[in-house]
Amino acid sequence: MPILPPEPSRFPEGLFDREQRPDALRWTVLHSKPRQEKTLARYLHSERLAFYLPLNEKRSRIRGKIVSSYLPLFPSYLFLAAPRSELSRMMLDRTVVRSLEVRDQQRLWDDLGQIHSLIETGLPVSPELALQPGQPIEIRDGPLKGLRGIILKSATGNRFVVQVDFIQRGASIVLDDYLLERIAG
Repeated sequence: MPILPPEPSRFPEGLFDREQRPDALRWTVLHSKPRQEKTLARYLHSERLAFYLPLNEKRSRIRGKIVSSYLPLFPSYLFLAAPRSELSRMMLDRTVVRSLEVRDQQRLWDDLGQIHSLIETGLPVSPELALQPGQPIEIRDGPLKGLRGIILKSATGNRFVVQVDFIQRGASIVLDDYLLERIAG
């Protein structure tokens, strides 16, 4: 069976470009049935509704070949950016369990924009399912300059964690100390 190319993880393509961001869109978090995130994303893409499904590349060796698959970074969560009128249509879809209203729209825009930037670097990203308090920091150099998050010490080094506070999940990458700067709290 052939391995398929990655499917769209967001619509429109420039969803996180500040100049192109539509003001009328409001985030709603859709909680899907297990393993139905991509089905829901395909449906939203076909309906031309704005959405974001952060996908993480996973490489595996199958019969001696290295193949890539793309798995949801936050299983069972998809972010819909659409007018409220479109939400009732989503609830009719059998893949959606419930919708979660987002009160702090700007914060979710910022959190998801940072997750998107993290994934776009191509660096290995790890899901962080149980976030723990840590030192708030900002990246001061490189392609991720300006991203804010927390730092966790691990056996592999300093893990920079970007949080999506609304769903209490995050993503992390390993970074060197010289790239990090403490944020005055």
